[in-house]
This record gives sequence, C-alpha cells and structure tokens, in this order.
Amino acid sequence: MNQPARLKSEKRPIRYAMLFDLRKCIGCYTCVLACKSENDVPLGVWRSWIKRIEKGRYPAAREFILPIVCNNCDNPVCVTVCPVGSSIKRPDGIVYIDPHRCIGCRYCMAACPYGVRYIHPTRKIAEKCFWCHHRVDTGLDPACVEACPTGAILFGDLNDPDSPIAKAVARNPVQSIKADMGTRPYTFYIGLDRDVVEAKKTEGNE
Repeated sequence: MNQPARLKSEKRPIRYAMLFDLRKCIGCYTCVLACKSENDVPLGVWRSWIKRIEKGRYPAAREFILPIVCNNCDNPVCVTVCPVGSSIKRPDGIVYIDPHRCIGCRYCMAACPYGVRYIHPTRKIAEKCFWCHHRVDTGLDPACVEACPTGAILFGDLNDPDSPIAKAVARNPVQSIKADMGTRPYTFYIGLDRDVVEAKKTEGNE
C-alpha cells in the first residue's frame, strides 16, 4: 500500500544558512561593527571579522576579502565536546551557547576548526556568532545582513526553494571553509579565494 502523500499544510523543517557574495563585498567593516553593537561584544574580541590579503604585483595587484562568522555547522564538534551541555544546536541549525551553563572550560574553543569562539573578558564564558537568533526569532535578519550596504550577505531558510538564499545557492557555485573537516558548515561563499582562507588571521580571536 502506498504511503499517503505529504499534506501541503505540513511545513518542511527550517535550515538557516548564511551566504557571502564576495563579488559584492567591499570590506567596509560595516557588518563587523553592526555585530559588535548588536551583541555588545567587548573590545579585543570578535564575533565576526574580515581577513584580507593582496595578490599580484603593482599595478596588477588585487585585494581579496573574506568575512568570517561562525558556520553554525550541521555537525558541530563544539556541541559534542561540551562537558556541561552549554553548546546547543537548535532544530533550525543555529548553534548557540547557554550562558547559564557555560563554565568557560575552552573545550569548544579547542575543538572548533574555525577559531570563531572567544572567552568574554569579564563574564568568563564562551561566546560566538549565533546569527543573531534573538533577531531571527522575531522575523528580522541578523544585524550584519541588515547593515551591509552592498547586499553582499544573504540569510534565510535554505530548505525553502523560494527564499533568496536558496535561489542564490542554486544559481551560483558556492564554497565553504574547511568543508573537509566533516563539520558540514552552513556559511557559504561565492567567489571564495583559497589563499585568503589559508592566510594568517589579520584580526579575530587569538
């Protein structure tokens, strides 16, 4: 006997993702400043930052830019190593840290292959980019997306074929950072240059 067809009223699960179109990014740091302001990120640490390198020789030199945020991975190793269960992956894919559980042990920082977590200098707990889930839950875009002056950042439900991010991913070849690590990152890039990925950090969390 055939299984009944899925009812149209049933909703497909949401899977949020972020996409940086590096063809549009001008490296203006507006996204970085918006993140710091929105999330009250202290001086000296970062939830997002921009790597940049120059390639070639004058007059043919060219700058390559790479905005960095948490990948909110589908297989987040930070969640599996946390001894107190403070790193949590939501059903929609966003990975966040419960500040009431975190003990600042740094296991998640050591395990993360992307170096996107930091210890808050006064609260002494781990923090990171969580795609502004407090905004997303009210129907708003993350602060960096809203602030970007060139529309280089897209955010939305990748499982919704009608969403702008799903359409952009379908139309363009996209890449992610360190996809070979098995973490299944959900931050994607158009026009990613591997040399800037491998370059030493020009800022960020040490």
